[in-house]
Amino acid sequence: FQVITGGHYDVDCRLEDPDGVVLYKEMKKQYDSFTFTATRNGTYKFCFSNEFSTFTHKTVYFDFQVGEDPPLFPSENRVTALTQMESACVSIHEALKSVIDYQTHFRLREAQGRSRAEDLNTRVAYWSIGEAIILLVVSIGQVFLLKSFFSDKRTTTTRVGS
Repeated sequence: FQVITGGHYDVDCRLEDPDGVVLYKEMKKQYDSFTFTATRNGTYKFCFSNEFSTFTHKTVYFDFQVGEDPPLFPSENRVTALTQMESACVSIHEALKSVIDYQTHFRLREAQGRSRAEDLNTRVAYWSIGEAIILLVVSIGQVFLLKSFFSDKRTTTTRVGS
């Protein structure tokens, strides 16, 4: 699993077997990998918790790989050595699995970057709107101030008897 967005990019994670026995438990992790072999049939439960950080929502990517890869050459169950073409196919297959892992990693990094850019864009938009409002208020205030300098104020004087 890997936390993509939110807070300090950390969550709690727990994995339980069908009997409720905790197989894996980690606190405040940004990413981790856990491999195990299931000993029982049934429903395995996993839980991601964000209880220590109640104000930030988080997005978590997780991936399950269940079972073994099917054999590359299922029709042949032999003990002899692979031909040059078959060994080349096996090495290409392994390289492509590595490419899939790299693509997943880069997609996650791209999602983190996109989330950060969208958050920054929102903050810049609100800041710009605030500056525009302040600029408008200051401009109107300056107009009234300058207008008061050039307006003719009529003063009345009263004469006290002679």
